[in-house]
Amino acid sequence: MSFFSAVPGHHSDGPQLERVLEQVSVPRPGAGRPRTRPGHVLADKACTSVKNRRYLRRRGIRRTIPERFGQQRHRKNRGSRDRRPAGSGSERYKKHNTVERAVNRLKGFRAVATRHEKRAYIHLGTVTLAALIIWLRT
Repeated sequence: MSFFSAVPGHHSDGPQLERVLEQVSVPRPGAGRPRTRPGHVLADKACTSVKNRRYLRRRGIRRTIPERFGQQRHRKNRGSRDRRPAGSGSERYKKHNTVERAVNRLKGFRAVATRHEKRAYIHLGTVTLAALIIWLRT
């Protein structure tokens, strides 16, 4: 999962999934409260922990997260005792490449890639400005 969260530099993306999904707020057309639960989550292998899968299942969020090789082998060894379905929705996961390319374009901006800002809201503003520049160039 490639997103810009305000965590120290050497922390991985996986443990931040729950924190990022808590910030989801999608306005509804017309009247009504904004949606706080996405319909589907695409993530990479960093987010395939039991904790993340349990969180998504509890909130009723469908997911497409490929398994690590060791997890595939373990599930195969367990056989029919493992209740999780095989496969990761590879057709849907192909769209993940679009997001990864967008993040790589954002990282072309030095201030986004190195994150020298100390405050999270300033970094968010930097990322927003970089996204606007990319959008205006295309």
